Amino acid sequence: MVSITQEQIDAVLQTFQETPGVVPDNAFALLYLEQEFKVPRDKVAQQIAWGRNDFGIDAFHIDPQLKNLYLFQFKWSKAPILFRVSYQRLIEGGMDRIFGAEPPGIQPEQFLLQLKSQMLNYQGAIERVFVHMVFNGDPLEAEKSMVYEKLREDLEGKKYLIDQFFNKSIPMVFQFISAESGKVGAIAHQRVTHRYPLQVAETLKRSGPKGEVLHLGFAKLTDLHAMFKEMSYRFFERNIRASLSEDAATNRSLYEALEKLVLKAEADPAVFAFDHNGVTLFAEKIEVEKGKFILTEPRLLNGAQTITTFDRFLKNFQGDPRLAEHSGALDELWVMCKIISDASNEFVLEVAINNNRQNPVKPWNLHANDMIQLELQDKLREDVGLYYERQEKAFSNLRLEDLEEMDIKEGKAVELLKLAQTYLASDGELDNMSRLQEVFEEEADYNYVFSPERLQADSKKVILCYKVHYRLTRLIREIMEKGEKKYSYMRKARNLLWALLCQGILNDEKVEEYAGKFGRNLAIENDYVEWLAKIASTKARFLISAIVDKEPYSSKAADERYTFLRTKVVYDLCMDQAKKKFGWVPKRLT
Repeated sequence: MVSITQEQIDAVLQTFQETPGVVPDNAFALLYLEQEFKVPRDKVAQQIAWGRNDFGIDAFHIDPQLKNLYLFQFKWSKAPILFRVSYQRLIEGGMDRIFGAEPPGIQPEQFLLQLKSQMLNYQGAIERVFVHMVFNGDPLEAEKSMVYEKLREDLEGKKYLIDQFFNKSIPMVFQFISAESGKVGAIAHQRVTHRYPLQVAETLKRSGPKGEVLHLGFAKLTDLHAMFKEMSYRFFERNIRASLSEDAATNRSLYEALEKLVLKAEADPAVFAFDHNGVTLFAEKIEVEKGKFILTEPRLLNGAQTITTFDRFLKNFQGDPRLAEHSGALDELWVMCKIISDASNEFVLEVAINNNRQNPVKPWNLHANDMIQLELQDKLREDVGLYYERQEKAFSNLRLEDLEEMDIKEGKAVELLKLAQTYLASDGELDNMSRLQEVFEEEADYNYVFSPERLQADSKKVILCYKVHYRLTRLIREIMEKGEKKYSYMRKARNLLWALLCQGILNDEKVEEYAGKFGRNLAIENDYVEWLAKIASTKARFLISAIVDKEPYSSKAADERYTFLRTKVVYDLCMDQAKKKFGWVPKRLT
């Protein structure tokens, strides 16, 4: 078993102190390879990227007996999040530099020259490629990360480069490994390149501004559905949202059209291509074999409603004799299809956004796959076992086994939009709570709301403040029952009340106890509601009324002009009173 201490790390750093840019991760790599593979130090030193590399690989090793190529990332830390940048570098350029047709370069990229030379020497022998992330933390937790699930998916799309280099299909295996405990990830994510045939008729081809390629033609709906059947909702991962509700007008209309064309045979299925807006795909690679397109790692950018509605139609009428009788009609359902390849992730995202305009795209949909959103999803799952629905309708599309695999036990999800409002409420940013769409459209505002500091917040306290919105209407009603006329403005002070309740929660001397009791789920416990009601009734209502009862706001309230209740200025005045009366100090969820 590998055993590495800080003293050993320090000793290696001392030995290699003349090596430019040497860091503890390099020493970790050298000691690990020495012990794990029993390789002499002078040879191991040639297998390490000394200094901070920019292509996502810290070290390599080839075992000709086992026929394995190992690519390593090392972090002398317990924090798996540190692998993120290296992983992204490997995806964005490293795989092309290592396995692509272009030469890896000259000095100072000696490491890449050494790696490529060794791969060429053993090109016929290598049968598997392992990507190992080695650190001192818990690999079982790292395996559950949504950040790394997405990065793994992106890296899988590059596996065709490995197949091309070795001129055969090579399985690629991902694992997190703890050098400290010897544990490995529960699942070694072994992937093979996914290649799917797609019959496309009457095609045209067009080039993009930076070498992107667009193929336009007509594709069989059954071929697209076959991809979805095998890949499930992974097929939609490049989309900005999951499928919409079955009751959405577009889905109802599509379902009715399928019944009319297939089950009832009331019209020729050829009209389907005329009536349908079409779908858009991205593929890492496109080949043509025997008149069919072969798509490597395809992803649907637009058309999720079509595929899921078609899938629901087939399931609902499975066993119906009419479906078997008119099976030929299914094979004649063609849709206009755009297929994009040779494009960057940023270009693909922009295409996905612009191709979803037929169903209104809300500005928060455009941020669903931001790295901060993936990190928040990981944090909420790890800290409190809650699912964060960053992608619209994603939670409703998950199966029970999907939730169990993610260790999610709650039947409700934390929603992106409500979480943004919670952060703004805790900051007293009432003006921005009233202009939420603009917040998501303005980069500076969005980056403020979802700043990296949010990842440092106690998730249990975040949930305490998040759950307030479930009971705001009831709390407002209870305050108004104490004086319908006196507190008639409370309906207009909804966000102000939410913000003050957040401060009441965070300033409560028992907040740690309550966080442990009420901050681990989205249930609305009676004791939690009573606690909120007490803060609302004995503190928040008096803070608000003290402002409303004085000029210049009393005359505005008399004229039923309540816009001032939605401003940060009034929130700050309330907090000034709260400091004097209750000793509250402003506290952010960071």
